[in-house]
Amino acid sequence: MEKIFHLKERGTDVKTEVIAGITTFLTMAYILAVNPNILGTVMDRSGVFVATAIASAVATFVMAFLANYPIALSAGLGLNAYFAYTVCLNELADVENPFTIALTAVFVEGIIFIILSLFKAREAILNGIPQSLKSGISAGIGLFVAFIGLKGAGIVINPDGLATPLDLGDLGSAPVALAIIGFVLILVLTHFKVKGAVLIGIIATWVLGMVAEKTGWYVVDVEAGVYSVFPDFSQGLQLSGIENTAFHFNFEWVGSHIIQFIAIVFAFLYVDLFDTIGTVVGVADKAGLLDKDGKLPRGGRVLMADAIGTTVGACLGTSTVTSFVESSAGVAEGGKTGLTAFTTGCMFVLALFLAPVFLAIPSFATAPALIYVGMLMLKSITKINFDGDIADVVGAYLAVIMMPFSYSIATGIMFAVVVWTLIKIFTGKIKDIKPVMWVIFALFAVRIVTLIAGG
Repeated sequence: MEKIFHLKERGTDVKTEVIAGITTFLTMAYILAVNPNILGTVMDRSGVFVATAIASAVATFVMAFLANYPIALSAGLGLNAYFAYTVCLNELADVENPFTIALTAVFVEGIIFIILSLFKAREAILNGIPQSLKSGISAGIGLFVAFIGLKGAGIVINPDGLATPLDLGDLGSAPVALAIIGFVLILVLTHFKVKGAVLIGIIATWVLGMVAEKTGWYVVDVEAGVYSVFPDFSQGLQLSGIENTAFHFNFEWVGSHIIQFIAIVFAFLYVDLFDTIGTVVGVADKAGLLDKDGKLPRGGRVLMADAIGTTVGACLGTSTVTSFVESSAGVAEGGKTGLTAFTTGCMFVLALFLAPVFLAIPSFATAPALIYVGMLMLKSITKINFDGDIADVVGAYLAVIMMPFSYSIATGIMFAVVVWTLIKIFTGKIKDIKPVMWVIFALFAVRIVTLIAGG
């Protein structure tokens, strides 16, 4: 283990890394339920489940051994919704088996990213972002992660019929109350320096949820999206269906609709590129893995793992595989090496055989971990010099606020980079803009044009 992952060099040990890996998995295990539900609208659900689990394991293993970083990967949220609802059910609604075209687009995206990673183009973008923006991105992801946790537990809700876009949830409901209890438990355990505090908090909240369900406080209502927190083994193992999703490409359609296909690929490329960069920067910053210049050593290998994951995922039958921001939960538990990622990958393999167990973990049980991790990542805001250059200040500020408010890491980075560049130009500091930032600015300018045009 020491030779492969350099544990002593990073100041960690096997026990810490394993606990961190399990913690990361538990906070992102929901994707094994969510992805089949979303892609299942246009594909075979069982096949998507198996494809998601295997692709996640493969990509995370590559991250572990190639890059030696505690970052886990799986099918990205948002990207899967774009895959199913926008591409398949809207843009390709009149095409037979539209998922085959969407999978082809994801496959091509993965190949492009592999090529870009080989030529270190993505690494240049990752390392070319100014330190002030990186601090803002890390803090913004912290708020974004916390917001995911708050919504998942129902502490913050989107009220119907009210003028306010958000409101406080029902404090008397089991999910909300248990999530708050779990959060407090994590804080207390952390104060007393208990190893595995986040993992203990997740499991304890889940167990309390079982008690709440048995006593009638937590009421199951499948139609309302409220599911039992007890594992259901009545359907047996979910290891079938992969033959309905694997290698289902449609290059024939692509050849006759090349312009439309390029537009679809570009959308996948854009969101995946900047979601991954934002996630990697945030997680690496929290783990103390950035060097003194704010650059990520072996950053190209991190991005290569992401590219390989996307390509493998498309071959198996799932949407774009990307780095998961929930990896920060494992980092908060002390994960610093690829052993954390390796453990998470093993859990994805195990999930193939114990799917009912992992799918039973409710969002209110993982919410305390996400809220806690959000608090830790917000600390990066202290690295921003608010009395410094106005472009650096406003760029970091927009990254912080736009990620949670737009519910998108990529959108947060877009606002930060575009405004940072414009302010540099208008304040006569155009020489501060490095070539790679001009490239990023140009990419975002193209994206803004496509958004305005409805692309």
